[in-house]
Amino acid sequence: MSSERRFLLIRADANTQIGIGHLMRCLALAQAWQSKGGQAVFITACSSDSLRRRLSDEGFKIIPVDRSYPDPADWALLSEMLAVYPDSWVVLDGYHFDPSYQLRIKETGHPLLVIDDMAHLDHYYADIVLNQNINAGQLNYSCEPYTRPLLGTRYVLLRREFWPWHGWKREIPETARKILVTLGGGDPDNQTLMVIRALGQVKVEGLEATIVVGPSNTYVQELEAEARDAQFEVHLITNASNMPELMAWADVAVAGGGSTCWELAFIGLPSILLVLSENQKNIAAGLGEKEAAINLGWYTESSIEEVDHKLSRLLEDRGLRCHMSHQGRELVDGLGNERIEKFLRTQFHSGLARH
Repeated sequence: MSSERRFLLIRADANTQIGIGHLMRCLALAQAWQSKGGQAVFITACSSDSLRRRLSDEGFKIIPVDRSYPDPADWALLSEMLAVYPDSWVVLDGYHFDPSYQLRIKETGHPLLVIDDMAHLDHYYADIVLNQNINAGQLNYSCEPYTRPLLGTRYVLLRREFWPWHGWKREIPETARKILVTLGGGDPDNQTLMVIRALGQVKVEGLEATIVVGPSNTYVQELEAEARDAQFEVHLITNASNMPELMAWADVAVAGGGSTCWELAFIGLPSILLVLSENQKNIAAGLGEKEAAINLGWYTESSIEEVDHKLSRLLEDRGLRCHMSHQGRELVDGLGNERIEKFLRTQFHSGLARH
């Protein structure tokens, strides 16, 4: 890697309300950059001790943000870091970073990558707009003439632990019995509890469930009590560090419609999706249309009975699971990190980011 742009300055937050998806996909980008000899600095308001510890353990510097944008303290801190790292890319991932924030970064002379989901801003000043979602190509982005859009599942960011699973082949049993439940880092409305209760209605013998509870989940004790009382085998895991192995172990997943969907697709795990926030709506719908997942829609409109019904059908239909697994692998080939890292490394030298 050229010494000209060795650093990524990553500005992303994580907490109970917004979840951990923004920070985790930035981690995947930082890992890809690091694997080619670069370094990354995370400037973050992160409420999770375990997440901050993970970033630190992987060799990334952390600059804590006490008050996030639009508080003026946010920009004051970032502008200070931009001066410390004059030869760096800046990465923004968060819905609160508006066009004004982007323009201020560009005015410092730094190239800018914005990771986006919904084209929700009036305008984007970034050199690269990255949207890894299935519907990204249908969105209308208002950008600068120099902006390069990287859109679609060719650019899905996968964390380092998933890289060795490229090319892995899933065995699909006649009847599925192993279920993975993962509803995000926070799950503020405790939909995990609803899913556990729905599993209790499923009439498949030998059912076994692994429930992954994220680092920002505040309902752990309640979930532990429910797991102890369940009439089927339940494993409750907090802050799971082996998600690829858990996804490979499972026959079926019940998941939120966020970034985890791309990991499930890459591993070829047939999934039932609940939409837990607005930014998950199009992801779940797109995966449903591509027949890579079953989209239950908004969690507020789902019930124990519906989860039971859809899950029971999926557990007993091997042909459907084979088809969904194949569709997922077709969507996410696992090479998105390499494509993005290479583009970051070469774009500035080719003049695409100059204006």
